[in-house]
Formats: sequence, structure tokens, C-alpha cells
Amino acid sequence: MLCHTYSYTRMCSWITTDSRYTCFLTFWVTDLETALIEECDFGTLRNICKCRPVPDHLRAEVWQICLNVQNKGDSMGTFDGLYDMEEQGLVREDCRALVDKLGNEEEDKVSIVSDLESIATFFSKSRNERYTSDNGWLDILQPLLSQKLGRGEVYNCFYSLTNKYIPRECKKNGKPFHLFRLLLQYHDPELCSFLDTKKITPDTYAQTWFRSLFAATCDLQVIKYMWDVYFQHGDPFLVFFMALVILVNARDQLMSSEGESKQTLIEMLTTFPGGLEAEDIEDFCSLAQYYASKTPQSFRRDYQGPLFGTSMIPVSEAFGVQVSQALCLPVSVAELLQANKSSVSGDGVRYFIVDCRPAEQYNRGHLPTAFHLDADLMLQNPTEFNTAVQALLAAQQQAILSKSVAGGEHLCFIGSGREEEDQYVHMVVANFLQKHYQFISIARGGYGAVVHVIRENVIADLGEEYTRLLDVCSMEPCGSASDIENGDDFTSNVKGESGEGLFGKISSVVKNKGAVMKQKLTDYIKNEHQLPERHVSNTDRVGKRYRNMENVFSIGDDDDAEDQMVSSSDDERKETISLETWLKKPDIVYTCKCQEVVPNGYMYPTYLFVTDSHLYVLREIPSRKGMAHIQARRALGSIVKITSKKRHPELITFKYGCTEDDNSITVSDLERFLIPKAGEATKVIKTQIMKVLDALER
Repeated sequence: MLCHTYSYTRMCSWITTDSRYTCFLTFWVTDLETALIEECDFGTLRNICKCRPVPDHLRAEVWQICLNVQNKGDSMGTFDGLYDMEEQGLVREDCRALVDKLGNEEEDKVSIVSDLESIATFFSKSRNERYTSDNGWLDILQPLLSQKLGRGEVYNCFYSLTNKYIPRECKKNGKPFHLFRLLLQYHDPELCSFLDTKKITPDTYAQTWFRSLFAATCDLQVIKYMWDVYFQHGDPFLVFFMALVILVNARDQLMSSEGESKQTLIEMLTTFPGGLEAEDIEDFCSLAQYYASKTPQSFRRDYQGPLFGTSMIPVSEAFGVQVSQALCLPVSVAELLQANKSSVSGDGVRYFIVDCRPAEQYNRGHLPTAFHLDADLMLQNPTEFNTAVQALLAAQQQAILSKSVAGGEHLCFIGSGREEEDQYVHMVVANFLQKHYQFISIARGGYGAVVHVIRENVIADLGEEYTRLLDVCSMEPCGSASDIENGDDFTSNVKGESGEGLFGKISSVVKNKGAVMKQKLTDYIKNEHQLPERHVSNTDRVGKRYRNMENVFSIGDDDDAEDQMVSSSDDERKETISLETWLKKPDIVYTCKCQEVVPNGYMYPTYLFVTDSHLYVLREIPSRKGMAHIQARRALGSIVKITSKKRHPELITFKYGCTEDDNSITVSDLERFLIPKAGEATKVIKTQIMKVLDALER
């Protein structure tokens, strides 16, 4: 995994013994002073400063130009002067505390407190936002106050800064923090996995960073230099990459603190920005820019509108569920195709496209630079899947070394766009993430979105190898372009030539072996998984068998609505047991080792233990050999359905719930397992359920 080892070493200094460099600094500062006198615009200022810290005596003017509030009227002139908010006492108390900390002369304190309170009150009223002590407003105002601006000028700077650079919905479980987690996972999946394991989400440590643009945790001089550079860049997303640099820089310290408590780690994380010094800032911001250049542009383009500015659309509505439930960073297919045009060159993001559709779909038509990795193979034949993955990685390295248009460090997985098929694509992606592969993304909307982009000529001059796909493309009627991007209601039947060269040869091998395995699995399903039509009641009272009902134990597609259920748990509260001890327990009727498949596609080594009355799910603890958590304890009578996918009979779903008075089944929870000997396991569990029912009837 690519990881940058670095130290914060300043690239330039205000004080230097190099007389030539001192002369150079003098020239650009003189140019800046002249430009400010001539009331220059932002572009001129940026060309002169070149994203460097500015002298103290020029900072106030520079900030106002960068924030586009220079010579703006006094917005505070419309303030009614009423201090009548419900939280007014808290506002006044916090303002006094801040002024006391600043150490101003006693005769100045009253007027400063008054100005602060009026700014906070007017802003709260005009934005219809309730004031809280931790919302970051006063932290932002402190550096602005240090510039000796008038009250109206401070308010204008404050309003512009918060509007342009502070993400909306910076709160517990807020969308910016879900997005930041995806960014961290993209660049450092191992560190992200470590924090996930500790159940440390970004909102627990980064709220103060984002809400105050680091002013709450950094020294005042550091913030002055940081904001000098930040405002010149003019990029609201830079805060995400600054936070990323802070975490990556501290990864060794975090990883070596695995034994610390969750709260200790959160406190440690929160204070990391405080270690920055003024001379670090230019390198710090340069690294943030580097990470930004190595991140898909979809990251900022798709989310800038909802997160920043004055959009009236609620962030949660604009984001939908894409971010909070995303397995990895989504990339628009338009960006994917643009990046892989043969004419594109440079240091931007280049993708190695992995097409995970079934072999027959891939061979009917595919992107010319796509490598085929059949997602079904992961369940059908794990050994062959692992071989295919190694071939994929070798092909990627070969393409990079040969400077091929298909070569790229960034792996982007693409499916058909149909939810039923792409759930297996998600399992493949999860497999790569669990192995801590860097730069993992998924194409939003799948292959259907690719066809839409080509058909609508969203990207000009793609080349004949792309556009000729449309000549043989036929799609069912579908909704709007946004529906396609979201992967809804479409099928893609693109016909074309099969892949050539290295990618095509590997795809052919995978396809042929997959076809043989598929036939074997079909035969296996017919012979092994025909279970009696018996229903299970999960009630404790004497029950009855329900006849003439839908088969409880079935081989078929699971109910999509039921599959959306998530069985949440907290490992910190789960009982820890010794597997060896449990294997010797006399009441254990059956046990098997398998993989639990959680809703996001991740798989965990798991043991199923069956007793006369219960099914136990024990998840191995990777850091403690031979130990496991009791993940679930299920009464056999609560199992109302056992289902399996026709195409993947080893992927078994247990559905739990109850039987209503009208004999209908209500499913309240489910668990899914990849069981090597699924037929044997389900047969034993079915037998035990029947025994439970027989005992109840007697």
C-alpha cells in the first residue's frame, strides 16, 4: 500500500540567512502592497502570493479580498439590537469567557464582548440557526478579531467564511463525516479499518476541526498562516484533505495504541491538529493538495452543492443514502471514461477498470480497457477467484509499467447496475477492502450508466472503440438519467467482440471454468436442497404445524425488502468464549465453520453451533486466537425461513420472526452465511426445529 512518510518541514521561511531569497521575498511583498493599494482582485492577489502566508500588516486586507467582502456595506446595520433569544444567556457567557482568554485591557473587554454577542446573535437570527457552545462560531471569530477589523467587517468575514468553508450538517452522524470516512478508506483502508474496529467514527473526533476550520484546536499564529493559504486556494473541500493528512501522519501512533480505550483514542485524535506549528503550514497544505489530486473528482463535484453554500435542499435529502451506506467511494462513469481516454495524460487519477458482470454479459460488450473478474466466481469457486485476483493485479502492474491507457493505480469496479446482480459485486469490493487494497472505488450506476453517457455524448471524442458499442446496444426503457446513475430499472444487453490480449485471454479462462462450475451447482441445488414444506413457530407456548403454506425452507431469491434488515450489535458488550471449550460441550448437536456475510458485503470467520434448542453464532476474534464473541443466540423456534440463492446454494439466509394468527409470517431479523456444506447444515437445523415443534405439540 502506498503510504507517504513525511515530516512537517517548512518549504520557505520569513526569516532566512539566504540574502537572495530575502530579496525575493521583499519583491513579492512589495508587489502585494502595491496591488492592495490599487484594490486588486482575487486573481491578481493569488498570482502574487502563490498560496504563501502573508505579512501580519497585510493580512486583514488579504482575507477580505479572498472572502469577497472588501468594500462591502455593513450588514450589521439591519440588526434590531434585541438580545432576546432563548439561549441569550449562554451566548453572553461564552463571549465573556472568550474575551477573558484573549487577555485584552479591562477597558476594552466590555466593548469586545458586546460586539461578539451582537455578531453571534444577529447571525443566529438571520440564519435561523440555534446557538450552541460547541458550534464553532466563537472559535472562528477569534482569529477575525485579531485583525483589528470593525464590527461590520468582522461580521462580513465571518458570514462569508462560514457560508463558503464550513460544511453543512456538521453534527453527530452528519453527512460530511460519512464522506470523510470514505475518503480515509480510499487512501488508507488499513487505518480506516482500525478505527472502524474500535467503533470510532469521524464525527467523534473531527467535529471541532470541521466546525471551526481547525481554530478550536490550533494555536492562533498557526491558524493565521493556515487561513492565509486556505483562503488563497479557495477550495472548500481542502478541510477534508487537511484532516486526512493529520490522520495519515498520526497513523503509527494510533496503530500502536490498539490497547487503549475508545475514549482515550478519541481524545488523542481530537488533539492531533494542536501539534502543528506555524512553520509546518505550507508543507501541510501542499500535502493536502497532493491527496486532493489523487482523489476522484466526483468526490467534490457531487457533494459540493449540498455541503457548502446557501442551497435550500437539506443535506440529508440531497445525499440520500448514498454516503452513509456506501461500501466505498462512488465514482461517476463520466469521470471514469474521461480519465481513461487515450488522449488524457498527466498526474491526475487514472483508473484500472474491473468489470464484475457475469461472463456472458462481459463477452457481449464491455469497455475496451476493462479487465473481467466475474463476481459470481467468488462464491462458486474461491480458489479460482483468488487466482483471477492475482492475475488482475499482475495485469494492472503490467499496464502501469507499459504506460498503457488501461493502466492506473486506482481500481474502479463496475457491475451491471442492477441491484440483484451487483450485490455480488459489492462482496468482491468488500473482499479487496478487507485486504486493505488502496484506491478502491465503484462506478455509480454500473454499465447501464456507461451506455447512457456514451449515448448522450456526455464526453466528446471518446473514440470508435467506445461509440461502436451503441451500434449493438439495446436497452429496456428506463427512467431519467439520474435513475440510471442510481442503478435503477434498466438492463444492458450490449453485444460486441470479446476481449483481446492479456485481459481477453484471462476473461476467457474464467468464463469457461465458471460455466462448468455453474452446471455442477445447478445439479447440486436440485439434489441437495429440496426441503419439506414445514413451518416453524417461534412462540414459547404449544404450537401447531401450519400446512398448505408457502415453503418455509426454500431455494430461491430472498425477499429484497427483508434483506434490507440489519442485525446491529456492539462487540464491546458481547460475551467472549473459548472455541475449544465450546467444541467439547456435551449439548452441542452440530457445528460448522463458515463465513458470516454482513449487509455491506464484508465476511467474517464464524462458527455455527446447534444445540437441542438454540442456534449460536460465534464470530472469531482475529487478535485472540481460539477466542470468539457470541454474536447471536437464536431460539430454533424463531427460525421462520431458511433460503438460498439458486445461483449460490452455499449462501444461506436464516430469517427470524413469528407467525401471526392468520398464519402469515413476520420476519423481524435475518443473518446470512457462506457455508461450505450448506446441505448438511440446513438438514441438521431443520431436524432440530422439527424436534422442538414435536416436543411442543406433545
